[in-house]
Amino acid sequence: MDTFPLGSYTVGRVGFGAMQLPGPGVFGPPRDHDQAIAVLTRAVELGINHIDTSQFYGPNVANELIREALHPYPEDLALVSKVGARRDEAGNWLPAQEPDELRADIEENLRTLGVDRLAAVNLRIHSGEPGEVGPVDRELFDRQLPAMIAARDEGLIGGIGLSNIGVEHLRIALTHTEIVCVQNAYNLVDRASQPVLDLCGEHEIAFVPFFPLGSGFVPDSPVLNHPAVVREAQKLGRTPAQIALAWTLSVAPNVLLIPGTSSVAHLEENTAVRDITLDDETKSELDAAA
Repeated sequence: MDTFPLGSYTVGRVGFGAMQLPGPGVFGPPRDHDQAIAVLTRAVELGINHIDTSQFYGPNVANELIREALHPYPEDLALVSKVGARRDEAGNWLPAQEPDELRADIEENLRTLGVDRLAAVNLRIHSGEPGEVGPVDRELFDRQLPAMIAARDEGLIGGIGLSNIGVEHLRIALTHTEIVCVQNAYNLVDRASQPVLDLCGEHEIAFVPFFPLGSGFVPDSPVLNHPAVVREAQKLGRTPAQIALAWTLSVAPNVLLIPGTSSVAHLEENTAVRDITLDDETKSELDAAA
């Protein structure tokens, strides 16, 4: 299965995440502006039609690069963003979770990307470090969901997504509205979000794992350095990143990848996982690697 629905779009299962386009720490201008533009241009040339971004990447840097490289956008390109955080002048990640903040950030995403409507916007639940999922703040969540629903009903966004959530968040949200995608940390060695992925599968919701190669904020990836990944990469003549991404795709048909990079060569390497099929023995080896 090469595609999966993302709201009203049908997207390839390998997309592109724009988080690595800004400078170090996802803050400030890119190290190489022309290379960032080249990566985005090449992504579309390779048939990628799902780009994940956010106004707080930079801030504004990722969105402005996407607009510079690709506007006017291909009709089938699904631009997906997220709200729920902001950056201070030192680059710290701070919560922006109130309904008026969510609305303002949706509008800022539209402005910086130069569009009237986004394919989807994820409400990122702020609970500390990326990948950490806390309990449901029901009072706040019950105020956030109507703000997202209003933005969709007014045509600013095509669909509502959730990020950094637990099963309870998703169950509550589904009693209020349709959810088109969920973004949670998930990879070969961190499968804490498996119950969320399973629930997404039951409801045919796209599951978009972030940190599929391990956290981008940790220098030595436990995924890429895992003995099973290294061994299978050597056996198949592929890179560890390709093996880890191919395994993630194999977990469920509703998984959509958004590996990010600021290198054209790495982009092409990541996109090539579309052509990798893991045999049963390899899949079993990696399934047991958690």
